[in-house]
Amino acid sequence: MPERLRPHVGFAIRMVAAAVWLTAGIAKLADLALFKEQVGKYDLLPHVLVAPFAYGLPFLETGVGLYLLVGLLVRGTAWVSTGLMVIFLIAQGQAWARGLRLDCGCFGSLAPEQGSHVGIWTMLRDIALGVPGAPLIVAPARQWSLDARLFNLPDWWSRGRHAE
Repeated sequence: MPERLRPHVGFAIRMVAAAVWLTAGIAKLADLALFKEQVGKYDLLPHVLVAPFAYGLPFLETGVGLYLLVGLLVRGTAWVSTGLMVIFLIAQGQAWARGLRLDCGCFGSLAPEQGSHVGIWTMLRDIALGVPGAPLIVAPARQWSLDARLFNLPDWWSRGRHAE
């Protein structure tokens, strides 16, 4: 890829990842009771942890989306983003392996149970949605970001390279 396009592509990747997290978080916040029910159906967490997890995760997702949107702590936020996606894929994989018929809860009430149950297609979709966040770990996109403005980072930092 030409060096002059790199910042623009990185910015686009950051915006896609931000949109995914903001959409997921805000959709869950719109109906926390439904999301709590969906989390409980996975039967992974002890009963006492279902509510704190279900009520906290949408705020975490929305925060990740906002941090990516404004470009604050991009590399760390990309680590959180990628880690969450791995955890979600593990949860979906175990539900699928156990034969559970449940809605993934990925986008809260935006995706009500319309026969879209956890399975290979849901997992492939989440991989496709999670991929944009991973490159930001290696090369955080800092064009039009608060990181670039607040921390006055050198050019090599944005490309993920070490000083020569």
